[in-house]
Amino acid sequence: MKVSILLMTLIIAASVSGVSNAADGAKLFAEKTCTACHGKVGNKPLMPDYPKIAGQNKAYIEQQMIDIKSGKRANGNSAAMKGVMVIVTDDEIKAIAEYVSKLKP
Repeated sequence: MKVSILLMTLIIAASVSGVSNAADGAKLFAEKTCTACHGKVGNKPLMPDYPKIAGQNKAYIEQQMIDIKSGKRANGNSAAMKGVMVIVTDDEIKAIAEYVSKLKP
């Protein structure tokens, strides 16, 4: 019985954590300077060759950020993001990707 109560507590904590991460995505999008290049809501980039990311697939955005951070992706304009990605944690990447995926293109 104690194990099942502990398991339920962990599941609830994980789901609540996920909700707060998604809610933090908007704040992180601004704090981590995503708005500087991709626009306030991800659909008006600073430069014509920067991507419009609003509404993009969550898994795709997350993977691109991970690849840029690790150096696996080093093409195109990824160098512009490389310096910023050092201040973004893996949990923040997930929250930002969740937020951006829900923005209107």
